[in-house]
Amino acid sequence: MNDLFLTRIDSPIGRLEIIGDGEAVSALHIERGGVLPHDGEPERSNPVLDGAATQLREYFAAKRTVFDVPVRAAGGTAFQRAVWTELGRLGWGEAVSYGALAAAIGKHGSSRAIGGAVGANPVPIIVGCHRVLGSDGRITGYSGGEGVSTKLWLLQHEGIGFAA
Repeated sequence: MNDLFLTRIDSPIGRLEIIGDGEAVSALHIERGGVLPHDGEPERSNPVLDGAATQLREYFAAKRTVFDVPVRAAGGTAFQRAVWTELGRLGWGEAVSYGALAAAIGKHGSSRAIGGAVGANPVPIIVGCHRVLGSDGRITGYSGGEGVSTKLWLLQHEGIGFAA
């Protein structure tokens, strides 16, 4: 991690770990079971991560609905990056189904693969993967933080309705 920057903040869904390369945020991790992936590493922030931390605090305080921090999602296939780009177009309070997301990137019928790409999003919250629901409006899962309970909190925070 010597060439990366790292900062952590507290949030209503657990501690967050924000990672960047000096020019953009490249990853965001939500605490799971009291642990973050780089807990053993010292924090080393920079202006980009400081800005991301401020924007995330504002988001959780319901004072920010749009993130404008630079993001460069680390890794991913071309397919995954296409899904992440489409996720980035969703705004506060907007939701989409896996099928509609597949159609939006021209991959009709690939809802299962879309689900995998959504789950692999390296920058949750900022790139709103929590805004994806099943075609019937149900919560089908969430890979960040404590899973479905974390997604439920984020959806309720943004006022996004879902099926029980």
